[in-house]
Amino acid sequence: MQKDLKTLADAGVVVVGVSYDPVEVLAKFAKAQNVTFPLLSDPDHKTIAAYGLLNKEAKGKQEGIAYPGTMIVDREGAIRAKLFHSGPITRHGPAEIAKAAKAAKDVK
Repeated sequence: MQKDLKTLADAGVVVVGVSYDPVEVLAKFAKAQNVTFPLLSDPDHKTIAAYGLLNKEAKGKQEGIAYPGTMIVDREGAIRAKLFHSGPITRHGPAEIAKAAKAAKDVK
């Protein structure tokens, strides 16, 4: 996402990551990967669960992890689009995210 921030910003998208990892882990990751967008720590899984993303099958060290994907959320917090892959962890590219964001704006 970091390398595509400008493309996404041009499409009106603000990127925010949410993880069950503690703040310290996210800060270390952001520094190592030069991530400049906000990474929000959700160690109690409240936000992850509220958006229906909690992977209930994950056990042990991965308990509390979210299903990997991208959601388009409007300013009021309503989900406008969900972009998820089944199978191995892959992410949607900036073109797919920008298209979903545009479509979500057009739906209002």
